[in-house]
Amino acid sequence: QVQLEESGGGLVQPGGSLRLSCAASGIMFRIVAMEWYRQAPGKQRELVAFISSGGSSTNYADSVKGRFTISRDNAKNTVYLQMNSLKPEDTAVYYCHIYRTNYWGQGTQVTVSS
Repeated sequence: QVQLEESGGGLVQPGGSLRLSCAASGIMFRIVAMEWYRQAPGKQRELVAFISSGGSSTNYADSVKGRFTISRDNAKNTVYLQMNSLKPEDTAVYYCHIYRTNYWGQGTQVTVSS
């Protein structure tokens, strides 16, 4: 049974940082690419970042380039999203996703507010 468990969300002030983690189980993690998505209230879910199975290739939404960094530790079956210089418009539920599958985590709330 494939499971994805996100953690690390919370309330942060504008300009602050958070690191999200997504621990995967039930899958050969090292062979799958991973993604982070987010969904703000009243908006569609959008792709935030992508990382290849080995971690050598990454892509980012224009809105987060230069501020967010996706990474992974295949020994720990975990993908991360380091979020710096957070803005109120980054407020959303953040989900990890296994590329080209229907496997999603339950989501973790990130709120950026003063």
